[in-house]
Amino acid sequence: MIRQPIPGLFLICPRKTLSMPQKSTKAHAKIVNLISSVISLKDEDIDLIVQAFEPFYGKKTEILESEGKPAHYLYFINEGFLRLFYFEDGTEITTHINCPPGFITSFNSFNDETASATNLQCITDCSLLRIDKKNLDNLCQQELKWMEFARVITEKSLHYNEQRTKDMLVLSAEQRYQKLISRQPDIIQNVPLQYIASFIGIKPESLSRIRRQIIS
Repeated sequence: MIRQPIPGLFLICPRKTLSMPQKSTKAHAKIVNLISSVISLKDEDIDLIVQAFEPFYGKKTEILESEGKPAHYLYFINEGFLRLFYFEDGTEITTHINCPPGFITSFNSFNDETASATNLQCITDCSLLRIDKKNLDNLCQQELKWMEFARVITEKSLHYNEQRTKDMLVLSAEQRYQKLISRQPDIIQNVPLQYIASFIGIKPESLSRIRRQIIS
């Protein structure tokens, strides 16, 4: 049975590069550029971003948020790869794999402050920024444009999950893998095959067979 993907978070890559004010840091350059592709930013807005999002470094295989507990942070990925997964009959089921630049968390848990249905894990060493819900709420209360940015994130997350559900129902396993290759080739190069196989809803041995057929 194909299960509905559990909401995570992501956002498309920015279309432009914004010059950074003196007070900003290199760690915040990507998030500023991404946010500025959605809403207009002033120097004081960038200062708010730097203050609200703290740099955080996750180690390979480290669990950042745990199933059964509220997700405490929304993460922005500067470098590295993360996944959301849950256990089903002792088997790990990967629901999301995210790469930079973008946001990720167990969205429902973070937003509603309820127990998470998934674990958030670093697949590789990761350079991240993170913000808790209190600080995110405070940021959104500064100006209406921050609410607009939060709305855009939510809409894109919902669209992603709807499309993923459709792909799992309509596309074959090979078509899902080919789509991943074309849309997110970095995942193919940096994420273990067992996670990719789980992500597209098949066994690792089935993915190995598909890869052999594509090569031949």
